[in-house]
Amino acid sequence: MLPAATDPVGPPAGSVGEPHTEPAAVPIRPMQFRELLDLPFALIQTRIKTLAVLLGTAVAVAAVVTLAVTVLVSVATDDSDGGTFWGALLTGLVAAWALRMFVRGVTVPIGLAVVHRQPLSWRGALHQLASEAGPLLGYQVMYTLIGIGVLALGAPLLITFPFAVIWLLWLRARRFTTVPAIFDESATFRIATLRTKLLMSGSDWQIVGLLISLRGLLLVLVVPLLALPQFISGFSGTHRWTVTVLIVTVALIMVAFGEMVESAAQVVTYVDRRCRREAWDIRVPGAVRP
Repeated sequence: MLPAATDPVGPPAGSVGEPHTEPAAVPIRPMQFRELLDLPFALIQTRIKTLAVLLGTAVAVAAVVTLAVTVLVSVATDDSDGGTFWGALLTGLVAAWALRMFVRGVTVPIGLAVVHRQPLSWRGALHQLASEAGPLLGYQVMYTLIGIGVLALGAPLLITFPFAVIWLLWLRARRFTTVPAIFDESATFRIATLRTKLLMSGSDWQIVGLLISLRGLLLVLVVPLLALPQFISGFSGTHRWTVTVLIVTVALIMVAFGEMVESAAQVVTYVDRRCRREAWDIRVPGAVRP
């Protein structure tokens, strides 16, 4: 049974609702839209070193695996341009999919540790990822299948594609706090999905606006990264493998950064919705025993 349903006296001492002298990176109270947009970056900044180690290592591993498989495909196809392209593209998509799952699986528990004001090392984050790997994998698979299905329906006609994107964002918004529910409440994927639909009720379009705003902001932030391959190739040459390495690495960095920000936003939204729906910010003292 979920903690939210079995904890009628509010959060336990030493976590949410406990008085602290230091200001919280994520305040435990209902939040305005501007705070939902700003606080994910404050949360990331609080544990930036831990996140940088985990995400930097994950990006490096994903890039090495992608390039190794691409080299094998290139050798198998007699170093053809087509073989190299499709090898890099397909392997890169698989690596990006796994990278997104990993980033979700470490950013959310680290973010929840910030909310509860508890220490969490990179080893602790990996341990929590391993503990909740099953529900997280279920979420990742459904997340991907829904995205592919909705966009496939809207892709045949150019005029329907924007509506398909909005529909997809609305579906994402309805399940926006699923991963925080998995980690914070040790819920299965099914129970976490039901929980998040209850928590997100009435806020669907607000979160759609948040997702659009975050993607617009991220687009501005990653513009310098988009110019990085061209800048480096200016003095390193435009050899095929040089360009391939640069594009793969930059693309994986963008995926990891974007997923980190969205996962942090999910944690902030989880706090906001639990405060609004369950009065999570109010501590009710336990009954006094005679």
